[in-house]
Amino acid sequence: MESFEGREPHKKERQTKQADELKIEDRKPRVVPQRFLPTIPSLLSTPNIPLIHRDVSWLQFNERVLEQARPSSKNLPVERVKFLAISASNLDEFFMIRMASLMREIVVCKNEPRTLGHLTRIRDVLLENVVKFTARQVEILDLLSAELQKIGIHLVTNLEDDEVLKATGSRLFETAILPHLKAPTTFSPHCLKELDNLEMAVIFPDGLWYRVPRNLAPVLSAGDGKDTRIHFFFLDHILQTFLARAFRSQGAPAVVRVTRDADVTTDLIEEGTAPTPDVIRGCLNSRDRGAMMRLQYLGNISPELMESCTRELNLAPGQVIPAPTSLCLHGLWAVVDSFSKAKIKKKLRRKVIYPPLKAYTPEVFKHPKTMFEKLSERDYLLHHPYDSFQAFVSWIEAACKDPKVTLVEITAYRFGTLSPIIPVLKKAAKEKCVRLLIELRARFDEGNNLLIAEELSQAGVQVGFGFGKLKLHAKVALVARKEDGVERYYTHLSTGNYNAKTAKQYTDLAIFTSNQEIGLDARNFFDAVWKGEIPTGFKKLVLAPTNLHRRLITLIQSEIKAATQGKKARIVAKMNALVDDQVIAHLYRASQFGVQVDLIVRGACSLIPKVEGLSDNIRVISIIDRFLEHSRFYYFQSSREMYLSSADWMPRNFFRRLEIAFPVLDERILSYLEKVVIPTHLKDTEKARELTPQGTWKKTVSKYGRPPVRAQFVFAELAASQYRGTSLE
Repeated sequence: MESFEGREPHKKERQTKQADELKIEDRKPRVVPQRFLPTIPSLLSTPNIPLIHRDVSWLQFNERVLEQARPSSKNLPVERVKFLAISASNLDEFFMIRMASLMREIVVCKNEPRTLGHLTRIRDVLLENVVKFTARQVEILDLLSAELQKIGIHLVTNLEDDEVLKATGSRLFETAILPHLKAPTTFSPHCLKELDNLEMAVIFPDGLWYRVPRNLAPVLSAGDGKDTRIHFFFLDHILQTFLARAFRSQGAPAVVRVTRDADVTTDLIEEGTAPTPDVIRGCLNSRDRGAMMRLQYLGNISPELMESCTRELNLAPGQVIPAPTSLCLHGLWAVVDSFSKAKIKKKLRRKVIYPPLKAYTPEVFKHPKTMFEKLSERDYLLHHPYDSFQAFVSWIEAACKDPKVTLVEITAYRFGTLSPIIPVLKKAAKEKCVRLLIELRARFDEGNNLLIAEELSQAGVQVGFGFGKLKLHAKVALVARKEDGVERYYTHLSTGNYNAKTAKQYTDLAIFTSNQEIGLDARNFFDAVWKGEIPTGFKKLVLAPTNLHRRLITLIQSEIKAATQGKKARIVAKMNALVDDQVIAHLYRASQFGVQVDLIVRGACSLIPKVEGLSDNIRVISIIDRFLEHSRFYYFQSSREMYLSSADWMPRNFFRRLEIAFPVLDERILSYLEKVVIPTHLKDTEKARELTPQGTWKKTVSKYGRPPVRAQFVFAELAASQYRGTSLE
């Protein structure tokens, strides 16, 4: 096993290490009580490892997102609209990816009755939960509509009772919708197979139908002409109302929307010698034609017609879901976007939406001439979005303009077509070696990444791609600079994407370092991926798919060893998802030996904490707030080792992606993360929710006499104060 330092242990060290591990394995933990029964459906991957099913847990995550749209969330009104929109978009993706995966398993196991029965039971539980979830969305939409109407924002859910609204809706229909509709055609259930993913259609009882172009906005806005009220109309409501007027003899129409399997999986080795961009383009064409996963409908459809449609699309009854209010809740982003525009009065805007965050840029990144000199002296931490992404952009700009810089390399997963980095790289490619490794298979960003790759390649940037089954998910940028005749490396490593837009919306951690061992590791990483090889032989960085999984288990075992020796032992980890059963089994074991485990998991979490005899010493919280929690860190107290990473604790990250975990080596940064970042997350009482041993989530509360803590607000205040009073000052 490769050690942390990247060398093989000496024989004596290896024997000692193996003996220590055997002692831990031989020492029996307490027996897990057989009476343990979670109150929500669970799937036991082994008889001794209780796990919440990952998809049940994911739906719980979306419940926590939806909770932020409730009045009790204390969010401003338009912020709450945003969370309602996110919950709808999330549910679309759940059917396109997770439900699609489950349905493929069901097809594969159709001749295995026991497995098939188990999988169909899971499917039915998930679909039941989805129906309940959509009912809660409607309840929250009604609450939001009533509250927003008091301040001049009208989410129109009924066009029939207000003549002024009806006239405004009619005008929108005539000008913004009708010109895009093609003539109706005769409908039969088979016609639904023609619909692309997330496409809508209007169906009349007497046999006509319209396909609704996907370029039509799902939510449309209109003022009242006096600049005092803003109306937002759902596209499906307008279609239903005004097409019914146009075809009175056809009866009241229903609106339907289909969701297809959109999980594009590509093994580039199996595709042979075809250029990677061509392979990806071919795969994208199949996304809109995947197997049907869901049929939503608004309005009345006869039982006979519904049965025919369900049979034609090969759907289970639970996959046909009524929309009590609208099929277009995902389009409520239009409300958020409207209030980001200057034409909305500032006085109103302040009441309903947070002002843009004023991010902090450290002084070193404002002076390109001295930037590399300062970076050579110590490492720098950035905590986005509280610290500005412009610091990274300035670093890239300085590198591209610096005559001493000979090489600039960067990875891209979700870059963004309007990235400020793109023109800088294009210009630099005329004078020095610029190399980009871009992952064309980033889900739902494939088209953008194809455009970026083509644009940069034409400008002279050397463009490479992920390979085989491995997606390139690591976030690393490297600059090579000639100093006194010697090549010196400067490296930027991040938990998040090099995307200027999402850097304002997601929380991430990044480090600039001039550590030469890390720089050499980064150079090794780039060189190997360019050759289509899995990188190996690192001194500081830890990589997936080679040894990240093994390294984490070793570090957990080290905490167990420390606990058995009476030393302080603690693990703190933050991630987007925790579903790897092997890691969970080791965390359960660590808890049984007295290791304190604190986990901050935004999304799906299969581990069940606080179960007597199993996970007494494990606490799990989830934070959903204004910014999407996206940073990942892993902290092990007894060895005082801490890693930041792009990887969640999921099998796909450990074994099917190229990921990097990078150590925190600068004492100032490590101290800040230990004393500020970790405690602030764990003390959150406003937006944190804690996972119970029953598998449900409860709100955390402040201890008596202590003020409430909202972690994201604390971090914003620290950045605004330029980190005065901390080790980063």
